[in-house]
Parts: sequence; C-alpha cells; structure tokens
Amino acid sequence: MKNKKLVNWIIFIILSLIWGSAFLVMKESTRELTGWQVAAVRIFFAGLVFLPFAVFHLKSVPREKIPFVILTGILGNLLPAFLFAIAIQKQVSSSMAGILNSLTPLFVILIAILVFRQKVQAKKIAGVLVGFIGLLVLNMAKGGMTTDNFGYILLILLATVLYGLNVNIVTQYLKGVDPIRMATISLAFMMIPTAVIMWEQSMLQKFTEEPEARRAIIYAAALGVVGSAMATAMFYVLIKRAGGLFASLVTYGIPVVAIFWGIMAGEDVTFLQVGCLGLILAGVYLANR
Repeated sequence: MKNKKLVNWIIFIILSLIWGSAFLVMKESTRELTGWQVAAVRIFFAGLVFLPFAVFHLKSVPREKIPFVILTGILGNLLPAFLFAIAIQKQVSSSMAGILNSLTPLFVILIAILVFRQKVQAKKIAGVLVGFIGLLVLNMAKGGMTTDNFGYILLILLATVLYGLNVNIVTQYLKGVDPIRMATISLAFMMIPTAVIMWEQSMLQKFTEEPEARRAIIYAAALGVVGSAMATAMFYVLIKRAGGLFASLVTYGIPVVAIFWGIMAGEDVTFLQVGCLGLILAGVYLANR
C-alpha cells in the first residue's frame, strides 16, 4: 500500500512539473504564432507520437467504448489546448493561466454531484476548498485579474470545466479501458482536425521559410510530445490508480512550479505567496487523507 501511494505521488510531482512549465512554453510559442496555430501544432504532434500505438491498440478496445475514448480526446486535450493558447496569446499571463487551471478539482466535484449524482466525502470537498482559498488569495496578491483580460479568463474557466467533465467521463464510462490505450487512441484521432487547421494556416511553409516561426513551432511540437502525449498517458494512469479527484488535484502543483520559474527569472516571492502555497498543499493533503 505504501509503495502504491509513493508511486502515485511520484506521478503527481512529474505531472505538476510538466504542466506547470507548459504555460511558459505556450507563452514563448505565441510570440511568433497565433493561439490557434500553437494549439494545432501541439495536439497534432501529440497524436503523431501515439499513432503507431493507437493502430495497435484500437482492436483491443470494445467498439461501444470508442466514442467515449474520442470524446476524452476532445474534452481533455483538443478544446482546452485551443482555449488556453488563445487566452495566453491575448491577455492572460502564463502564471495566471496556471493558477486558474487549478480550479479543475472544484469542477470535478461539482459535475460529479450535479451530473453524475455521486456522493463525495465531506473531507475531500473541504480539502479542495482549502486549496482553492489558497489559490484565490495568491491570485489577489499577484493582481492577475483585470477588466482587460476577464473575457479571456472565461476561456480558461471553460477549459477547466471541460477538464472536470472529462475526468468524470473517464471514471464513469471507461473504467475497464487501459489508460495508455485510451490516451493513444484519443490523441491519435485528434490529428484529423488539427491537421486541417495546420494545412489551412500554412504551417509547413512557415516552418521552412520563417526562422523565428520555426523555433516557435518546435516549442509547440515539444509541448505536444511531452505536455500532451506523455503527460496525458501518465494522467490516465493516475486516475486509474488513485481516482479522479486525486488525479485532478495535480493542478494544485502547477502554481508551485510557476512560482519556481518566477524565482529563477529573478521575480520577488513574498511571505504571503509562500503562505498561500502552504494552504494549497494542505488542501491536497486533506483531500487525499
């Protein structure tokens, strides 16, 4: 049992590091590309990595489960990637995006209760709320929300709702499906719409003729391989091992990583921010107790 929990926490930390750094990579990519282009490249290359495995695994997944598997690719990867990239390109900072992403556990619980009629233990709800309070105070301290970026913040909130819905769909309808197979098939199918967008946006021409755009495309492709393909597979493994709520709490680790990158860049970190991080970690502990 102890070894199982240790493995769960190791996966938790790795995912926090990957996804906590992803927003900075997105920000760098959007210096030369639009949010649509960054998201399309990201998801296309994630699907490309998984395509050989998807062909092999497709026959092993029950036919009636395939629509749900494709739906997880849409809700858990495709649409959120576009919503985040567009918001970050416009008015939302990468650190703010990481903070808002941490609302996912709240939507996991709300959707589980309101849509799937599940009973959730009070201590888990309390843990999520404690973590959310820490994030809220941290956000207020950073002054990241303004009237100028409120509309784009709503895009990120919509993405977190989709994440919450996706977690519930996986736990409700895909319990018997291997998470690795689920990730490979769902992302491979997402190559179809993203390939169309890349063709329409002349991404191959940009890569061959524009050096600055080429660098941004490489960043977005790397984000797809690591931040979408590898991390999605790990995330589904964590859902299967530890449950949907604990898996969604990985979003609480993301602001920690974002602030770490801020320190590395020479930003000031206040005692208030450290205290807020303590609340966040306390919430993770309480919900997983």
